[in-house]
Amino acid sequence: MSLRPSAVLVIAALLGASLAGCSAAAGGENGEIEQSPLEKIFSEVYGMGGSEEEQQAAFEEQQTKSEELVAECMAEEGFEYTPAGGSISFGSDEEWNPDDREWVSQYGYGMINSPGADTPPEPEIADPNADYVSSLSESEMTAYQEALYGVMDEEATEYRWEDSGCYGWANHEIEGDDPSQSDEHKPLFAALEEFWTDSQNDPRYDELNNAWSSCMSDAGFDYSKQPDAQNDFNEQLNAYYESQTEWIEDDPKLAELGDEEIEVALADLECREKSDYRSKSRTVQFELEKTFITEHQAEIDALLADVEAKKD
Repeated sequence: MSLRPSAVLVIAALLGASLAGCSAAAGGENGEIEQSPLEKIFSEVYGMGGSEEEQQAAFEEQQTKSEELVAECMAEEGFEYTPAGGSISFGSDEEWNPDDREWVSQYGYGMINSPGADTPPEPEIADPNADYVSSLSESEMTAYQEALYGVMDEEATEYRWEDSGCYGWANHEIEGDDPSQSDEHKPLFAALEEFWTDSQNDPRYDELNNAWSSCMSDAGFDYSKQPDAQNDFNEQLNAYYESQTEWIEDDPKLAELGDEEIEVALADLECREKSDYRSKSRTVQFELEKTFITEHQAEIDALLADVEAKKD
C-alpha cells in the first residue's frame, strides 16, 4: 500500500489508537477501544479490520500470492526466482498497556524500555535465492536487483509501483491502485488532511489540555498539550541516537533518560485520569468525525463502493 506522505500521517493518526491495543474508551467493551467513525471507514478501505489472528492470516495469504507473482514476473525478465516464505506478528506475548500504572511504572511510554525488548529476535529465514544470485556475474546481479526492486530515483517525491520492479508489479496486482491517489478520491483525502489539521484546534481540546497541563505543572512538569510529553522524549531519544558515534551497551545516559521518561509518564497518566482526558478527548474526536462524515457522505460512499467493487 503506498500513500503520499500527508495521507500516511492522517490515516496512521486515525487508525493508530484503535489498532494498537489501547485500553477501553468512549464506549469500548471487554477492554478493547471502540473505533471512531473514521477509523471504521478507513479500516475497511485499507483492509485493517478483524482480529490480530485474522490480520496475520490475511497478510500471509497475500504474501504467498505476491511471491508467486514475483516469480512469474522474474521469469519473464529472464531470471530464476524461488518464492520466499514470510510471516508477520501483529502482537506479542507482552501486553502494551500505557493506561496501566504498573505497566507505566516499568516502561513509561515504552520508548526506551519496552515490553519484549529483551526477547531474542526470531531467527532469520534463509533466502532461497541466495545461491542463485551469488552465481551471477556482477552485471547480471545488478540486472537481477533492478528487475526485482526497480531502479531508485532519488528525485522521486512519491512511490510508484511502475518503478518498483517485480515487487511493485506483484503488490499492485494484489492491492490495486491506492484510492488516495485516484483523481476521483483525491478531493476527499485532501479534505481529510484539512480536517485533521483544523480539528486539533477545536476549543474543546484546549479546555482538556489546560486541565491536564495545570495538573502536570503541579507535579513539576511544564507541558502545554498532552501529546507534548511523549513527543518530548521521542525528540530526546532521536537526539541521543543521532549523537552516537558508536554503540554503548548499558549506556548510563540512556538509562537516565529512561528513568526520566517513567517519571513523566506516571505524572501524565495520573493527570489524564484526574482530568478524564482520554475519554473526553475521544468524545470530541467522535463528534468532529461524525460531522465530517455527514458533510462528505457522498464522497465516502463513492470511495467505499469503489473499494468493494475491486474486491469482486
